[in-house]
Amino acid sequence: MGHEIFMQRCLELAQMAKGNTAPNPMVGAVLVHNERTIGEGWHHYYGADHAEVNCLKNVAEADKHLIPESTMYVNLEPCAHYGITPPCAVRLVGEKVKKVIVANIDPFEKVSGMGLEILTQGEVAIKTGVLEQEGLWVNRRFFCFHRQKRPYIILKWAQTNNGFIAPSDKSRLQITCNDSRKLVHKWRTEEAAIMVGTTTALNDNPQLTARLHEGKQPLRIVLDRKLRLPHTHHVFDNSAATWIINERQEMLNGNIHSVQLTFDDTLLTQLMNRLYAAKILSVIVEGGAVLLNSFIRMGLWDEARIFTGDVFLHDGISAPHLENEDPAFTTDKGSDSLQVFVNKNCAYHYIKGMEL
Repeated sequence: MGHEIFMQRCLELAQMAKGNTAPNPMVGAVLVHNERTIGEGWHHYYGADHAEVNCLKNVAEADKHLIPESTMYVNLEPCAHYGITPPCAVRLVGEKVKKVIVANIDPFEKVSGMGLEILTQGEVAIKTGVLEQEGLWVNRRFFCFHRQKRPYIILKWAQTNNGFIAPSDKSRLQITCNDSRKLVHKWRTEEAAIMVGTTTALNDNPQLTARLHEGKQPLRIVLDRKLRLPHTHHVFDNSAATWIINERQEMLNGNIHSVQLTFDDTLLTQLMNRLYAAKILSVIVEGGAVLLNSFIRMGLWDEARIFTGDVFLHDGISAPHLENEDPAFTTDKGSDSLQVFVNKNCAYHYIKGMEL
């Protein structure tokens, strides 16, 4: 059996914790002896044991004597620093694991290359780069955060079959079907933050929470330059942590944080810097058209997920448009079509058949 088969299993295990590990990465581990898997594990949630530790814990008592003769497959370099948990690289040396095979080197400066150095010094054989591109895709949020020093940015909108995002009067219109709405709520649990502009917040009064899928709630981010939003709107209900981006005040009141920024051409860059400082790995931008177009115009996006519903409008607000971009893939959700785009300038390319 090839290394790729066991590494693919690591990636499958890693994604079982999607949405629960940030600001840590998603990691899976498989321990193999003579091409037989004797242990598996993954990092379940932030602060819990890492994948390698769980993998070793899950080795049956009858197989524990095989650990020094076995190979550990793990999709990210074992950690080398003391954080909430001890370093996994030290644990693997202590267990006398024979070999460690890795997909990706950790981009985090406290780990990058140091975990492999500990293994080498401990006389553990290493091999890197197995399913490297697949590993980058799975942990694209983590890699973007540490390499680009900003969150991974996902744009999402729904448009009618003739290219409108909303009616001309900006009234609320349900464009997508129930299947699509459930999927969007699942996506919300997988991202660290969700963002909308002032007009969307005013007119739609969105809750910006995941209600149709079980999981954690994202940080809600709303642009409100002049603090015009009524405090009776859902974003002030304290049901989830919320940032109100404005130019007038910096204040924390319960779950509501008024974040003061300068509203000029650097606004989105300022916001990304604040999110980076707060260790927010990803943000999904759900509207409206002005905000989405601002991200597109700056080239400040990594992924776009666009639903086209079976709805027709005679007139309305035009949906954003991605110039010179081809979809990574297209699929159907109920009566809707979903296109997923990955920015050509993004370092993390979609691998056919992999999960979002």
